[in-house]
Amino acid sequence: MTKRCLYDLYIAAAAAVREHDATCTTCSPTARCATGRRLYGELVRLQDDYLAQQKTKRT
Repeated sequence: MTKRCLYDLYIAAAAAVREHDATCTTCSPTARCATGRRLYGELVRLQDDYLAQQKTKRT
């Protein structure tokens, strides 16, 4: 099994949020259902981690 890099995880999380947003009838730009909050929280965490990783590579 191949280990997924942080970028791949980040992109997959973004895709999961987009897919959820396209099908969820309770999520809106200002409020999210429990699943939407979990997916969006994971995306935010991975995005922060990925950007921090990129920042350390540039220095």
